[in-house]
Amino acid sequence: MSRDIVIQLKDIALTRGGAPVFTGVDLTLRRGERAALVGANGAGKSTLMAVLAGTLETDRGERVVATGTHAATQTQEPDFSGTASLLDWVVQDVPHDRDEPARLAAAAAELDSFGLAADRPVTALSGGEARRAALARAFAADPDLLMLDEPTNHLDIAAIEELERRLKQFSGAVLVVSHDRAFLSAISTTCLWLRHGVVRRLDAPFAKFDAWAESIEEQDRKALEKLDKTLEDETRWLARGVTARRTRNEGRLRRLMAMREARKGQAALVRKDSAALQAETGAISGKLVFEAKGVSKGFSGRGDLIKGLDLRVMRGDRLGIVGPNGVGKSTLIKMLVGDLAPDSGTMRIGKNLTIAYLDQSRAALDPAASLWETFAPAGGDQIMVRDRPRHVAAYAKDFLFDSRHLRQPVGSFSGGERNRVLLALTLAKPSNVLVLDEPTNDLDMETLDVLEDMLADYDGTVLLVSHDRAFLDGVVTATLAPCGDGRWIETPGGWSDLVRQGVPMLGRKPVAKAKTTPSAPHNQSADPSPNKTAKKLSYKDERRLAELEALMPELEREIARLEAELADPGLYTRDPARFERTSAQAVAARSRLEAGEEEWLGLVELKESLAAGA
Repeated sequence: MSRDIVIQLKDIALTRGGAPVFTGVDLTLRRGERAALVGANGAGKSTLMAVLAGTLETDRGERVVATGTHAATQTQEPDFSGTASLLDWVVQDVPHDRDEPARLAAAAAELDSFGLAADRPVTALSGGEARRAALARAFAADPDLLMLDEPTNHLDIAAIEELERRLKQFSGAVLVVSHDRAFLSAISTTCLWLRHGVVRRLDAPFAKFDAWAESIEEQDRKALEKLDKTLEDETRWLARGVTARRTRNEGRLRRLMAMREARKGQAALVRKDSAALQAETGAISGKLVFEAKGVSKGFSGRGDLIKGLDLRVMRGDRLGIVGPNGVGKSTLIKMLVGDLAPDSGTMRIGKNLTIAYLDQSRAALDPAASLWETFAPAGGDQIMVRDRPRHVAAYAKDFLFDSRHLRQPVGSFSGGERNRVLLALTLAKPSNVLVLDEPTNDLDMETLDVLEDMLADYDGTVLLVSHDRAFLDGVVTATLAPCGDGRWIETPGGWSDLVRQGVPMLGRKPVAKAKTTPSAPHNQSADPSPNKTAKKLSYKDERRLAELEALMPELEREIARLEAELADPGLYTRDPARFERTSAQAVAARSRLEAGEEEWLGLVELKESLAAGA
């Protein structure tokens, strides 16, 4: 196994309840690689992470881990039971080869880097605080393999950008599952597509994924069309009477039966399940929807969250509201819809408004109620969907719930499933104003795409609070952002437009700098003595520097060999598959060399700076 390889899976197969989850997964992760793991809901992404972590046995295959490799996983819903403070919880994964004061200092430093107090009790944490604590624990583990499951959920944009910075400087291997397209595009170097039990690899960032996936799906569609034509011809032959044929034709009949089975598998590749989201506009609202003049609102101990706000929202507007957690976004929404009175200024609400509100806290859901009871709380088997009756099972199917979900309590659902339940309830109501407070949390990319398309077709007004930058760009026509001291500014366009205009948005600078060196922040353990300064690289960094100095010439030789093979003008004509394979290997080798050179340069600069300060 190459020295830069951290972990490999070979021909992994897994079956659950008689249904295959993986049918032959091959996967390799290398140092310096940041892989985006992509797949539809239920494809098995979290299960694959468990296999990589070594916490789940498989039916077949091999898991090969480099000697000394340590893995850390950030989960979506961390378990804080058995601990009193965040420090007690985070320190559990800090390597035990350090003394206790150093372990505690490392855990405290990571908590501080994510804006959390070490002595904070683990009770009553918000979703964002729990997510940041899980990230702090994963980084404090000083891993060689870092696996992150929806890390940006509940994080504000400033925290997401800080996480992007940390990951770009991480020298180990990273595997990320996320629905956040902007985040994946910013941090990924490769893409792994888990689809129908196998993993396909793209040696390019996530920004290239959609075009690549569409080309593969087009190949699958063409293969299905070809198979359908062959089946049509064979079935016509069969209809003419195989029983009157000689025995030798029974082999042709068996091949036909085999083709029909193959067709089922090929059709499964082409078929894509997606939520059938629809929102119907109710009665037409007045031209003016919301207006604020000189509005201010503050709370004791927090000062003015909103100060002197002038804002006008007209029918058909799509307004995005962004900013750090706790800046006042939800307060602003509540004032606009009339649920909260301002301290000063005047609020005006338009006529004939029918508001549908999606609350990010999911407070509208009773965790003990089944999905059926949630959709039909008064009993019966129907739910009123935009003033028309629908059968509960049929409406549930629109949101990717099947019969086995109907009698399950919604409290047992995953975060993404609970969010789909809320979307179903919200979109069932006729409305001319949609208020969506963090609607993208835990949703898969396919559902996000459908939601974005639905909002594009919606004739009413949309107020959207979100930290998902790509979703904001796809939906909103104007963006409202905080500038500090309670002041807010409205800009035309989405998030990218706001950034291009150089708006000094509150919180855009990283909220908490990691107290580590720029080259390898996850490798530097916090020193309990604040006056002690490192004078040389750590043992781990010295070892990595030596590995890189040996690896880079190997990669250069490999690239030269691959390029020489590609220089053969007749290669593509003789063997197109080999040409494609060699091209992909050359791209991957160049990517590894570039990442290695960048990491090597960072370590050399750190070594020189430490020597100069000695």
